[in-house]
Amino acid sequence: MSRYEAAFWLLPVAAYFLLPGYLVLGSQILIVSLFALSLDLILGYAGILSLGHAAFFGLGAYTAGLLAVHGWGEPLSGLAAAALVAGSIGFAASFLVVRGEDLTRLMVTLGLGLLLYEAANRAAHITGGVDGLSGVVMGKIFGVFSFDLAGRTAYVYSFAVLFALFLLLKRVVASPFGLALRGIRENRTRMPALGVPVRRRLVAAFTLAATIAGIAGALLTQTTQFVGIDTLSFDRSADLLIMLVLGGTGRLYGAILGTAAFMIARDYLSGINPVYWEFWLGCLLVVFVLSARGGILGGLDAIRSALDKRRQKKDAVRQ
Repeated sequence: MSRYEAAFWLLPVAAYFLLPGYLVLGSQILIVSLFALSLDLILGYAGILSLGHAAFFGLGAYTAGLLAVHGWGEPLSGLAAAALVAGSIGFAASFLVVRGEDLTRLMVTLGLGLLLYEAANRAAHITGGVDGLSGVVMGKIFGVFSFDLAGRTAYVYSFAVLFALFLLLKRVVASPFGLALRGIRENRTRMPALGVPVRRRLVAAFTLAATIAGIAGALLTQTTQFVGIDTLSFDRSADLLIMLVLGGTGRLYGAILGTAAFMIARDYLSGINPVYWEFWLGCLLVVFVLSARGGILGGLDAIRSALDKRRQKKDAVRQ
């Protein structure tokens, strides 16, 4: 890990001590960042477009919530159960998703999300329907750390899970498996000639992304002790896609930066104008996307490139 990466990860640590009044918002940002990372794996690296990724987020959320409601509130095993359920459904759905091209994938993932949303709505006696699943009571982490109203435990817990899974994904995308995903994204037809089993790689990537999305959903349930049907909604998938594009796809850090920028801007603008905040947020996003190609990370790269050229010109003049 470079010094810049170390500095990046020290920011949320510093926020814990410097911004104690924003820990609840901070934990939400960390959880959604993990969710965005799962989408970045399939979109930014494998090139799989999805408009229904919230389906796996919601599956993880309801799995952890239903376990807690029925007396199993141990957090870490709840994460594992959510990962297993979301990953299993993701594996089954992946065979439909990887068969088609971009438009087909969009329709299949959107359809899957809508089906699960309506299923949760109809099964109100289990999920709570539009009223949400209440009565979620979480136990202590490791039997020691209980969730508090200030959000301190939730923040540290969410940060630890995000950091651990980020390191995992970083190793995955830097491995031969990750290189194969990039090759498939760039030119799918040529990869079989190199001996790459394209379909199996895409199935594995989609399953892993669904698993991580399920963990993110379980984290949301455990830290808020409530599950709303909106965890399965199309709006959540669409917002996630916006966050990823805003930060920059295919670079992992872009998912985190885009999520933080989007959620902080939304929180700030909704505080200023609770009615028309979406209008101003939309304007901000349009201006930013048009002025910074490649998202936040693309804009930072452009600035760094301009500074390097300027420095090189100065050095050439001095010589």
